[in-house]
Amino acid sequence: MIRVGVVDYDAGNLTSVKTALKHLQADYLVSSKPEELDNTDKLIFPGVGEARAAMRNLKSRGLAQLLHSYFESGRQMLGICLSSQIILSLSEENDTPCVGLIPGTARRFPRGIGLKVPHMGWNRVCAAGESFLFRDIPDGSSFYFVHSYYPDPEDDAAVVATCEYGVTFTAALGRGNLHAVQFHPEKSGKWGLQLLQNFLNYTGSGE
Repeated sequence: MIRVGVVDYDAGNLTSVKTALKHLQADYLVSSKPEELDNTDKLIFPGVGEARAAMRNLKSRGLAQLLHSYFESGRQMLGICLSSQIILSLSEENDTPCVGLIPGTARRFPRGIGLKVPHMGWNRVCAAGESFLFRDIPDGSSFYFVHSYYPDPEDDAAVVATCEYGVTFTAALGRGNLHAVQFHPEKSGKWGLQLLQNFLNYTGSGE
């Protein structure tokens, strides 16, 4: 049975993630220690909050380097919410340099579009490319969002799914063995659980 590491860097809604993984009967470990997380088969790094504080915690605990080495090892990784932003090069939130696993910038929703920021609640997610994450999930299914910034990768090929909220923004992205979603699958009911199950099941041997 595979073991899933869940990164604890004081920026994640760990309770909801743990509840979802328990429901899926996954073998998981929640830790802030790089050496423990490195001894797992897959990695989930959830996140809520502010980019600068998150990066400060990641660096101080050696977890930013862990994300790089884990990515380079080829093992499967899943970022959630804030983590879909900090895997990019830069966040517009306090002009924060980020982990840099996928070239791009986390951008704030534009002001003056007549919509409340943060974007909060259920919204439809539509496929922009092929991804095992959305296997057996109808295109246009709704997921739960809470965010003021969104990932904007430099390479359009990294965009896996999009969502509409005043602008069309990237709701899911990926590069190689790294996958990330701006929404919260652990709070998104049936289809969110399906997405997490797809991640747990995926062997990396193809779509």
